[in-house]
Order: sequence, then structure tokens, then C-alpha cells
Amino acid sequence: MLLRLVVALIFGAMMGLERELAGKEAGIRTSMMVASGAALFTIAALSIPYLVTPYANEAERLIVGNAGYLSIIGSIVAGIGFLGAGIIIKTEEHVHGLTTAAVIWAVAAVGVLIGIGLIKFAIVSAVLVSTLLYLLRILNISEQVTKHKR
Repeated sequence: MLLRLVVALIFGAMMGLERELAGKEAGIRTSMMVASGAALFTIAALSIPYLVTPYANEAERLIVGNAGYLSIIGSIVAGIGFLGAGIIIKTEEHVHGLTTAAVIWAVAAVGVLIGIGLIKFAIVSAVLVSTLLYLLRILNISEQVTKHKR
């Protein structure tokens, strides 16, 4: 469990680095907290059946017969959506913070993956998302598209 938490912190920080370098409000610290929080809630959700039953075979029966503890992951998705909505600012001409809100959502997904033990997939996902964010910012793809529409 501790390894999963540390991995979530590291890769949350990595994903937040691009936002930090871009001068956005939700950067390294926010992404670290979102990834680690999502991992912690997921670890807790997966541990519940083992904590409430005295025997391992009962925990397995509880897991197979009741997937309600997995609703915690759904709650993470909804809660992060609320957090992301608070980051988005709409003005007369532009919408700001949309990419940062999407990054926070992806960071939470990586945290959930780490929490359920899919660490390799989470690492690949975090590296891929971070690389794409960085490269697209370097290439100014969104600014070029916006200028072209004008």
C-alpha cells in the first residue's frame, strides 16, 4: 500500500509538472494530492472486504457478491469533476483552465490505477499524458488552431 501511495505521489507530480511549467494554478502540488487521494480512496475501497470479515474466504465471497465498494471509484470521478469545474473560467472571448481541469481528471485516473495495483499501466499512462501535454504546449497547437479560426 505504501509503494502504491509513493508511486501515485511521484507520477502525480510528474503530470503536474507540465501545468506548473505553463504557469497554471493547478500544478505539481495539486496533481500530487489528487493522484495520492485517488490512490488512497481506491486502496481503502479494495481493502474493505478484508477488514470487515474475519476469514479470507468470506472476503472473497463478499467481493464476488457485492461490488458496492467499487462505487468509491465512481465517487472519485464525480468529485474530481467538481474540482475541475472550479478550475474552469469562462470570459466573453475565451475559456481558461479546461486543459488543467482535464489533467486533474487524468491524474485522478492514474491514482485509481495505482490504487488497484495496475502500476505499470498507470506509469505508461502518466508518461504518455505528460509527454503529450508538454509536446503540444511546445508546438502551440491550440494557439495555432485558435488563430486559424479567426
